[in-house]
Amino acid sequence: MLYLVSSPIGNLKDITLRAIEVLSKVEAIVCEDKREVVKLLREYKIPQKPLIPFYEEVENQKTEDVLALAQNFDVALISDAGTPLISDPGYKLVREAIRRGIKIESLPGPCAAVSALTLSGLPPDKFLFLGYPPEKQSHAIKLLESLKSLTFNSTIIFYVSPHKLLKFLKLLNPDQQVVVCRELTKIYEEVWRGSSAEALNKFHDPKGEFVLLFNNPNA
Repeated sequence: MLYLVSSPIGNLKDITLRAIEVLSKVEAIVCEDKREVVKLLREYKIPQKPLIPFYEEVENQKTEDVLALAQNFDVALISDAGTPLISDPGYKLVREAIRRGIKIESLPGPCAAVSALTLSGLPPDKFLFLGYPPEKQSHAIKLLESLKSLTFNSTIIFYVSPHKLLKFLKLLNPDQQVVVCRELTKIYEEVWRGSSAEALNKFHDPKGEFVLLFNNPNA
């Protein structure tokens, strides 16, 4: 059995009873950063168990090991923060597990994109989550241009790392109204609304984890 276990995105109290139960009973935990999982296990007095590193650089080589384990034992896949697979490793693992007939259960839980959407004040009925913007500026520009061809109104959601926030904001129309969510569920949580030009001034020295939201250009 392979369990997909959502973890807190900041506040350690944001974990479900079922997640604690599953993490307590599985034989092994597949994770990005062992330090983050150890912190969570200690917080909820969950017995220590084997932790299998599973980050982007080793995902291909570790997938076979995890699948072999999941065929005979209960294994949990957990990300550093939030729901597994959402801008995190695990898609290839789940796809291959399905192909091999390994049972999978996904435990609902925290997701920064959804939390930001509900806080934003932007229309939540239709939204397009695009993960992290492309690394290359030309690809990012092309992606933003493609949004102009959407034939329906939608809230656009991006995860943006702090060292790339300003660079990405500069690609938007200066008058584009945006919502910037920073450090969600943490002590210094901040939800800011204004134009992209104002955001450049406001977040001139960005620190923390960011979710950037705006209406598509034709909204």
